[in-house]
Amino acid sequence: MFLDWLERRIDTFAPFDEARMPPNTVLGFAAFYLRPIRGALACLFVIAVVAGTVEASLYLLMRWFIDLLATADRANVLTDHGVAIGLAVALVLVVRPVSIWLHELLSNQVIVPQSTNQIRWRTHLYTLGHSLSYFQADFAGRLANRVVQVGPAVRELAVVFIDTLLYVAIYAITAIGLFGSISLWLTLPVLAWVAAYAALTTWFVPRARARSHRTADTRSALIGRVVDSYTNILTVKLFARDREERAAVRDAVEVHTSAYLHQFRLVTSTTTLLGVLNSALLLATAGASLLLWQRGGMSTGEASAGLALVLRLIAMSGWVMQTVRGVFENVGVIQESMQTIARPHGLVDAPGAGTLKVSGGDIRFESVGFHYGRGDANVIEDLNLHIRAGEKVGLVGVSGAGKTTITSLLLRLHDVESGRILVDGQDISRVTQESLRAAIAMVSQDTSLLHRSIRDNIAYGRPDATQAEIARAAELAHADGFIADLVDHKGRRGYDAQVGERGVKLSGGQRQRIAIARVILKDAPVLILDEATSALDSQVEAAIQESLDALMQGKTVLAIAHRLSTIAALDRLVVIDEGRIVEEGTHAALIGSGGLYARLWARQSGGFLPDRVAEAGPAARYEDAAE
Repeated sequence: MFLDWLERRIDTFAPFDEARMPPNTVLGFAAFYLRPIRGALACLFVIAVVAGTVEASLYLLMRWFIDLLATADRANVLTDHGVAIGLAVALVLVVRPVSIWLHELLSNQVIVPQSTNQIRWRTHLYTLGHSLSYFQADFAGRLANRVVQVGPAVRELAVVFIDTLLYVAIYAITAIGLFGSISLWLTLPVLAWVAAYAALTTWFVPRARARSHRTADTRSALIGRVVDSYTNILTVKLFARDREERAAVRDAVEVHTSAYLHQFRLVTSTTTLLGVLNSALLLATAGASLLLWQRGGMSTGEASAGLALVLRLIAMSGWVMQTVRGVFENVGVIQESMQTIARPHGLVDAPGAGTLKVSGGDIRFESVGFHYGRGDANVIEDLNLHIRAGEKVGLVGVSGAGKTTITSLLLRLHDVESGRILVDGQDISRVTQESLRAAIAMVSQDTSLLHRSIRDNIAYGRPDATQAEIARAAELAHADGFIADLVDHKGRRGYDAQVGERGVKLSGGQRQRIAIARVILKDAPVLILDEATSALDSQVEAAIQESLDALMQGKTVLAIAHRLSTIAALDRLVVIDEGRIVEEGTHAALIGSGGLYARLWARQSGGFLPDRVAEAGPAARYEDAAE
């Protein structure tokens, strides 16, 4: 019960300001994430002082005990010194074990596991708040590695500093105090050693920091390269690129090994210098002790305790140097993670953002302009589009015309650069992103599922759905047939079967049907269909189309399809070219007008828009479409 209570003193998932950017300096970043456990760290510091003082006092106790054996009356030693011996026994038998127990209890039960995962949890939540473009610009494996590794790195920075450097300070002060009480000459070797050790550490630390940072960076690049190969293993196999992928990973391993060797060259030279320094301290202390003992200025116990303290300092010095190296390896890890994590969020809710309230689903694009950072080449230019509540609108255009960008702007995956977008009269930039996306359901052409069960994937947009509701959505999406036959590698069946990373255990058509079932279950007032049936064969598409028709009833729908026959029956078609609306109307009206839509319709073979049209200039596209 006591341990259980103690382990709950730090709440890994305690509420915090998830949107607050951490500082972009190592100490500031570490302090930011250590703030919730500063009380526990202060207690650990106090206990470490007590435990270190007790440990150091054992050497003074050894001096007293050896001198007692040399001078005390053997017959009356217990009578004359019983109280002192009893106190010494209590120190060794009670105080020392209790101080060690308290130190380990606080470190292992309160600080280490909870703080490590609390830091991981908080950096993960802050990372999740970054925009879509942030994740598209980096390896998923490298991002995950930096979130996972920063927890122990920050924790070790604090705990090791308290445990290691504090102990060394206590032992050095004890040694100097002991020697100073005997002779000033005896303190000189220790003082000289402390100064030389500090100088060596000062020389070592910045070099270790730079090389550790380089090692950590190359390690993340290696992990990112490996994860990229695994994530895209199907592409690697299909294009027979195993040799090239092995070569790329080999290059990354070689770069990481080179950085590692460069780091350990420093360790080798530093350790060698430290060995020389320690040997000089031992010889100087032993020589001074011999001279003082010979002249009667030092007792046997004092000489024994002094040499034992020096031996302890020498043993600890190597350990401390390696620990300091480890600390600065952690500093390198923190720097690397900090550079990735501690960036301002690209898309944030406006101060005081409200919750989107959808009454009908009326959507307006008012003079909207946007580009993806490619100079002055706008993807969307001065777009004005009104989709009435409950209206079903299809977006038509060749590849790259801006259709998917329009849906991304509506979902606020990117912020518009000019103009505004309104949903039922509410500017989407003034409402929370969560409430906006909760009101919109989307089936995209790039359907990826989470590596979870079929049930979890279908219920992702509505986690409180019952099994009956999940099964009904799967039935409407014509997914129930293949779901019943699914078995994963652990023998889980049906809705409990896991789909693999990004749903790789399912075919493209099966993934798309799961995505459609997910949207059916979510039942949001605004529906976006971006090539929603592109991965389905004609028979399954025809069956699902009935379910989609039922799903679209009473909803505002924005649909994109290269196969124009799938959207020809919608209320209105909007033709996009180079980010502008060039035509709009019903299918019949657009065919009758003989414009771009009519030429695209005539140009289609099998119902698909030709990608070749998208690759030509504007005039060529129109001419090609008219052929």
